[in-house]
Amino acid sequence: MIKSHQQTCGILFWLAVFLSCSTARAQQNIIKVEIDPAIQFQTMEGFGASDAWSCQFAGLWPDEKRNKMADLLFSTQFTKTGQPIGIGLNMWRFNIGAGSTEQGEASNIKDEWRRQPAFLQIDGNYDWNALPGQTWFLKAAKARGVKQFIGFVNSPNVRFTKNGKSYSTDGLCNLDFGKLEDFSADMVNTINGIKKTTGITLNYLSPANEPQWKWNEHNQEGCPYNNAELASIYKGINTAFSKNGIKTKIQIGEAGQLDYLYDNGNTVKGNQVAQFFDIASPNYVGNLSHIDQSISGHSYFTTSPKEKLIEVREKTAMAVSKIKGLRYWMSEYCVLGDDSLKGDKRDLGMKTALFIAKLIHHDLVFSNASSWQWWLAISSGDYKDGLVYIDKNKTDGQVYESKLLWAFGNYSRFIPVGSKRIQVEMPEEKTSQLYISSYVNNKKLVTVAVNTSQNDIDLDIAVKNDTQHSVKTYVTSDEYNLKPYKEYKNTSKIHIPAKSVTTILSD
Repeated sequence: MIKSHQQTCGILFWLAVFLSCSTARAQQNIIKVEIDPAIQFQTMEGFGASDAWSCQFAGLWPDEKRNKMADLLFSTQFTKTGQPIGIGLNMWRFNIGAGSTEQGEASNIKDEWRRQPAFLQIDGNYDWNALPGQTWFLKAAKARGVKQFIGFVNSPNVRFTKNGKSYSTDGLCNLDFGKLEDFSADMVNTINGIKKTTGITLNYLSPANEPQWKWNEHNQEGCPYNNAELASIYKGINTAFSKNGIKTKIQIGEAGQLDYLYDNGNTVKGNQVAQFFDIASPNYVGNLSHIDQSISGHSYFTTSPKEKLIEVREKTAMAVSKIKGLRYWMSEYCVLGDDSLKGDKRDLGMKTALFIAKLIHHDLVFSNASSWQWWLAISSGDYKDGLVYIDKNKTDGQVYESKLLWAFGNYSRFIPVGSKRIQVEMPEEKTSQLYISSYVNNKKLVTVAVNTSQNDIDLDIAVKNDTQHSVKTYVTSDEYNLKPYKEYKNTSKIHIPAKSVTTILSD
C-alpha cells in the first residue's frame, strides 16, 4: 500500500523528533571531566585493614582456605585473563592483645571471638607462639608484598591495668600509671619479639585506640584516656624506644570520631591536632624523636547527612593543614550505621560497597587522608564489618567474598604508594550521584569513578596539557568483581556502568 505524502511527512517528523530526543539523552549521559595533574594535594601512603578478632582463628584454617583469604586481601597478581587475584592491601594492622584470651571467662568478655591473646602471659613470661593465627597472616602479608605494618593496642596488658581486666570498670583510664614504664617495656619487647620470630619490623605503633569512649561494657578490649594521659603514654613509650634503639614510629590519635581531631571546645579529649602538635599546648609531643608526623581518626558517626559528611572532613583537613608537615590517616571504619545504612546484617552485595566507595572518596578528597584503613579484614559476624567473611568456626568453614572487598580494591589495588591526588573538575550538578577522584604516579593516571545512580554514564575526560593514548578500566558491580572491562585509545568516551565503581588507568 502506498502511503500518502502527508503520512510520509508525519512519519519523518516523528522520526526526527525521536532521533533528536535520543541524541539529547545521550548528551545528557556524557559528562565532561577535566583533570589537572599540575594541581596536586596529598601524597598517598597506602590502604589497609586489621587482623583483629577473626584472624586469630582464620590463620589456623586449612592451608588452601587461609591462603585464599590472604590472596584476596594482599595479592597484586593477575590471572591469565587479566583478572586481579586480590585487592593489594599495602598496610596491615596487627592487634597487640591485652591477654583477655588467657583469662578466659574471667576476662568478662563473653564472646571469645572478641578476646585477644597476648605474647606477654599472665605469669610475666613471653610466649612468642601465643598468636599463631595472627602471626600466620602477618607473614602471609609480607610474602605477598606488604611493606607497612602497624601494631595497635586497644588496652594495655592486663598486668598493667588498674582492675586487672582489659576494659574499664568505671569508664575512666584503666592504665595503672605506676606501671607506665612496664607497659612501655612491653611495647619494646613485643616489637623485638615479632622481629625475631617473623623477620617483620613494625613500622608504626599505635598505643591507644578511640580513647574518647568509656570502654566499660566489657564487650571487647578497650581503654579510655584523656589528652594529658595520652601525652604521658606517648612520652613514656618514646623514652623506652630511644633507650632501646627501636626504630618504630609512634602513630597517635585514633580518634573515635573525626570532630575530636579539631573541636576546640573539648580540650580534655578533643582538639587532638592542636593538643599534640601545637607547640603552645601543655600536651605537645610533636617534637619527640619517635612521634610520627601524622594523626589518625575514625570516620564513624559522621557520614550523614551530606552536609555533615563534607563539613566534618573539610574541618579535619583545615586543622591538619595548620601544622606544617602533618599528615592525616583515616585509620578505621566499618558500617556502624547512619541515616541511610545500618550496620547489622552481613551484606555481600553492592549496597554496602557503593556506600563505602563513596565514603572513601570523601575521606580522600575532602579531608585529604593520605591513608585509608578498614576495620576487620576478616569477619565471622552477621554485620557490615568485614572485607572477607568466614563461618564462625575455629578450625574450618566457608570463605565468602564481598563486593565491598572488590570495591575497596578499585582504590587499593591501583593507587600506588607515593601517588599524588590531583585536581578533578566536573559540572557541580553531576556530583550528587557520581564521585570522581584522580591520582598521578610517574606520569600514569589512576582515576576512580563511583557511580551510585541507576544509569550508565559516559565520561569525556580531558587531561590538561596532556593526551592519554592508552586506557584500561576495571569495574566492580553486581556483575563484576574488579573485572577488566574495556580498553580505549583515548579518554573521550569512558563508559561507567550504573551502580558501579570503576578504575580508569591511563597514560
